[in-house]
Amino acid sequence: MSLVHRRSVTFALAALFAAAGSPAALAHANASGPAADGSTPRTATDQAWQHIVQAADHRGLPFAIVDKQQALLTVFDGRGHPIARTPVLLGLAPGDDITPGVGQRAQTGNVAPQERTTPAGRFEAEPGRNVQGEDIVWLDYDAAFAIHRLRPGPSKQAREQRLASPRLADRRVSLGCVVVPVPFYENVIAPVLGRGRSVVYVLPETRPLQTLFARADTLPLRTAAR
Repeated sequence: MSLVHRRSVTFALAALFAAAGSPAALAHANASGPAADGSTPRTATDQAWQHIVQAADHRGLPFAIVDKQQALLTVFDGRGHPIARTPVLLGLAPGDDITPGVGQRAQTGNVAPQERTTPAGRFEAEPGRNVQGEDIVWLDYDAAFAIHRLRPGPSKQAREQRLASPRLADRRVSLGCVVVPVPFYENVIAPVLGRGRSVVYVLPETRPLQTLFARADTLPLRTAAR
């Protein structure tokens, strides 16, 4: 990638961060919902945030909401105040469920394209390390499902371009994990979600949003515990 091209990708990412994660936008998200002004929440993240905060579903822990349909991740503190938002890379295949046994195959990268889903759910997350020793945030250890930074390697430049792309289809490329830009991981994920327990809500894309909480009311949290 030429220096000029690299700078264009950097500027595009900065523009996306400004649009998705500016203080004004995040303050607006914090004030959304009937609890704040009597209006109807506008986005799936707004609707999920409203339910989580009103029901204290996060149990006072910091939490994050992954909106797969918008390929965005928003991080909140334990009081429900928004901290930051970022575009993310998600699983190549649409779908809300984990294919049995995919966690073991993910360790070698031998995951079929149709198995590369980012599962929906309500996850009790924990910081940890993968087999390479990289610090990550585990959502489901057995399924090898985590939030991690964009990794170095031959595909890094192409994935930086995908993160900077306004086309949502371009951001569907991972094996299933939620992949964030390196600065976002180091400045937001690591200090907020990477220091202890948290809750991560991955919103469904093939089922109604309400099913996430309907299932959560009757099922225990899916945990990252080994």
